[in-house]
Amino acid sequence: MGGKRFGILLCANDSDYVKKKYGGYYGVFVEMLAEEGETWDVYRVANGELPSDDVIGLYDGFVITGSCNDAYGNDIWICNLLNLLQKLVAMKKQLLGICFGHQILGRALGGKIGRATTGWDIGVTKIHLSPSSKLFSSLNMPDFLSVIECHRDEVWELPPKAEVVAWSENTGVEMFKYSDHVLGIQGHPEYTRDILLHLVDRLQRCDFILESYADKVKSRVDASEPDRDAWKKLCTSFLKRKL
Repeated sequence: MGGKRFGILLCANDSDYVKKKYGGYYGVFVEMLAEEGETWDVYRVANGELPSDDVIGLYDGFVITGSCNDAYGNDIWICNLLNLLQKLVAMKKQLLGICFGHQILGRALGGKIGRATTGWDIGVTKIHLSPSSKLFSSLNMPDFLSVIECHRDEVWELPPKAEVVAWSENTGVEMFKYSDHVLGIQGHPEYTRDILLHLVDRLQRCDFILESYADKVKSRVDASEPDRDAWKKLCTSFLKRKL
């Protein structure tokens, strides 16, 4: 698959820890998705960087990352990102949205996003894959996959013509697919447990979560393992049209 070109639409600012240990979230995604001969560029969307109209045609696909912001917000950069995503959907570019990226894709396509009624979902969650989806059957995926989650927003209402392809006890839309070129994943297939534990500490320090909840998450994370290899296979296969 050499010669392909992909863009990472980075919607979060890197913490010093992730920057130092992983080369930022760009490095985390490249580690999971990149293969020899490909070009991977990063656009720091939350800082106002977007690929211009004259270069987006050069890309085979884009990954839209997680963020601390709400996908239903109307910050200037979020509105600009929505416009870009609608262009990319019309061009049938492969689009893979992760967490905030999943939600903002849902919004760009006409779905509704909001605060999860169940509150924060942080930890390693087992999600149920739809047995009827060709997405999974072609890759011989199991009925369930464990993924790292860290979110308090969710897709409330699916975009028209989109289908739910995975769900969990807490979240009705863990994954959705739109046509053959848009896939949203609420969880974080790119995260390691180390990244999650670091993020839990940051959320606690910023008073987003209570210390008691942080301790509970940490104890549960130590006892479970995300299916990172299966997620890598799924994400790369979708992004690179190998299905």
